This record gives sequence, C-alpha cells and structure tokens, in this order.
Amino acid sequence: MRGTFGMTRIRTVMMASDFSPASRPAFARAVDLARANRATLLVVHALALVPPTLGGGTYLPRGTWDRVEEANRAAAQKQIDALVAKARRAGVRATGLIVVGSPHEVIVRAARSRRADVLVLGTHGRTGLPRLLLGSVATRVLTTAPCPVLTVRWRHR
Repeated sequence: MRGTFGMTRIRTVMMASDFSPASRPAFARAVDLARANRATLLVVHALALVPPTLGGGTYLPRGTWDRVEEANRAAAQKQIDALVAKARRAGVRATGLIVVGSPHEVIVRAARSRRADVLVLGTHGRTGLPRLLLGSVATRVLTTAPCPVLTVRWRHR
C-alpha cells in the first residue's frame, strides 16, 4: 500500500508545534494527513533550554528557575493536550510529547526515535535579514530529518 508521499504506508505523522499562529495551518494539514492515512498523529513541542539568567550575567536562584521551568512545562502540556483533544475530535488517533533542548535537534531526535513517516512543520515565512537574525528551526529540521518533511507556510493577514 502506498501513502500520500509515494512511499510505504504512512503510520505516524509527527507535527511539531510552537503554538504560534504559524503552526495552526500545519496542525490542520497534519490532522488531514493522519486521517487520510489512518495514521497516528504525534504532536510535539520543543521546550528550549534557556540559561537561568536575567541578562547581564545576573542568575536566578535555583528554586526560582525551577518554578519558572515547571510553569513553562505545565503551560506547554496544557496546549499539547488541547491539540491532541482537537485531533481526536476530528477522528484521529493522537498523542502529545514535550521534548526539551535545542528545538531543531530535539524535533529531529523525536522523529527518529518515534519512527515518524512524515514530519509536518509550520513556517513563519521570514526571509532576508529577519530569517538570518532569527534563524529557522524549519530549515534546520529539513536538512537533518530522518523522514520527509512537509512545511506549511503561514500566511499572515
């Protein structure tokens, strides 16, 4: 049986979300792709590791940093749970996963370890200097992913 991308059957669609407006069209496309292939949807969010500083070399006390980190994780889990519930309401088997580290690295690692058949990412559509200064997680994932990557560009209105 052939999948949507002309490869062997798509069993796992992984969608990486940063919860921004740019990830919404990618989520919708991932749900459609999973439903069309009767595949499982894995919704992943990367929590970036940020040093516990306030800038200028001022460090936060460890207890404060732990509380901030836990609040960030809880907020991300709430958003992942909402996306998983939305996918399930659309008739798709879905699970969520939070990974911690450099976003492009942990997304690729998750795709590899979870044996994703296709990875769906939203892009902000930045070009020129903003892309150069801000970088592009999508570009880095594209060049290192172990599976095909479908990028869905956000059209800001």
